[in-house]
Amino acid sequence: MRQSERAASREADTAAIRRTVDDAERYQGDPEPFVALHTADAIIVNIAGRQVLGRDSIHEAMKKALETPLAQVLTRIEVEDIRFANPGVAIVSCVKHVSDERDAAPKSDPGANLPLKGRLVYVMAKEDDAWRIASAQTTPIIEA
Repeated sequence: MRQSERAASREADTAAIRRTVDDAERYQGDPEPFVALHTADAIIVNIAGRQVLGRDSIHEAMKKALETPLAQVLTRIEVEDIRFANPGVAIVSCVKHVSDERDAAPKSDPGANLPLKGRLVYVMAKEDDAWRIASAQTTPIIEA
């Protein structure tokens, strides 16, 4: 593959990765299309430190969360950097902006307070010409 073809391929992959991240944000309240963006054995560690393993478990955890006041916690994802570990694996660094629209009652529990920002790192894998999330890890940003 010539340099210009590699550059064009990298640009196309970068655009596809950004679309996957945009779709993850868009479908944060819709389990079926959200889970379809992930590999079968994906791992998610959310901003509260909860780890969920595998697409089926992610689907179940998401359905349960959407039946609680957590459905009113929405996020916006800002991609800061995309690096390719190899042609089929990308590491995507993001900032996750959290909007907690829950009523005051659930927030009164000290353990229920969420940070307003987090560092989100996706490891994405190319499967069947589509970029899917293999791992998502969010670390809270604590601002003093």
